[in-house]
Amino acid sequence: MDRRRLVGALLAAVAACAYGTGPLFVKSVYAAGDDWLDVVYWRFLIGVLLLWALVLLVRSNRAGLRALTRRQALAALGLGVFFILNTSTFYAGLQWVSASLASLMIYTYPAVVAVLSIRWGHGLHGRRPWLALVIVLAGVALTVGGQATRAEPIGIVLLIVSPLFYAVYILLSARFAGERRGVTAHERTEGAVVPPVVVAAVMLVGTAAVSTSMAAVGGRAMLPWQIPPDAVMGLIGIGVVSTALAVSAFYSGSARIGAANASLVATVEPLWTISLAMIFFGESLTPMQVLGGALILGGVVLAQTTPGTTVAEVREDF
Repeated sequence: MDRRRLVGALLAAVAACAYGTGPLFVKSVYAAGDDWLDVVYWRFLIGVLLLWALVLLVRSNRAGLRALTRRQALAALGLGVFFILNTSTFYAGLQWVSASLASLMIYTYPAVVAVLSIRWGHGLHGRRPWLALVIVLAGVALTVGGQATRAEPIGIVLLIVSPLFYAVYILLSARFAGERRGVTAHERTEGAVVPPVVVAAVMLVGTAAVSTSMAAVGGRAMLPWQIPPDAVMGLIGIGVVSTALAVSAFYSGSARIGAANASLVATVEPLWTISLAMIFFGESLTPMQVLGGALILGGVVLAQTTPGTTVAEVREDF
């Protein structure tokens, strides 16, 4: 593995672990009396402020911001608005589902990305993507059917919908990043002038704008001194680790190895989350849930390693 791919894989793994820590931060916030809308508001407010500080304090990032075209900026803002659908359904679902089960269910998204790519991406061919989807759905069925930890039907529904939104977001992000049929990740990013952190910062402006509007309409606590004391550390953790660090690391990793490979590396996330949930919350999985989780991860790997054919280069942009 060359240095570029190694760095990209490491960044994708960092992003996965940072995202995977989020459910544990969220649980402490919920225990303090806040709900998913409070989490979404503070998560993106903290995240967007940190990323913009990084953009404005680093000279190369400021140069990249100046190089961003109006069309690119609008596309990034649109991605941010769309991203709220995934994050809202996920954190709302966490109110009714355990952290470990939520982590397993959300990880249907890489397989969905692989299948949707047959039509809108690099065009995976053959039976393997469909087989992967069947395996992943079977894994979800076993995971839910073997449910021993807390889960309500509404939470299950939300956590089935959430990865579908995220899969579409990944495909749109890959298109924005310039993934082309017949073009390698190295060729795609060679000479790129807009650093991934700049794209992430602009994207989060759209997400933060929507989450702030939702919090205002919902009459949520929007000032720092209104936060329950027991929720402060959890909200800071999810804003710093699971948003600013996670989003910027994922964009940086995807820019080096591509969205599909980054999604494959990100399969370490549920294992990370489950391990932390077992350590800090005493959560556990039944043997049936373990089998379901293995099927989910196996289907993800099968989908992401499906060979595709190289077709003529496509030059379409947002």
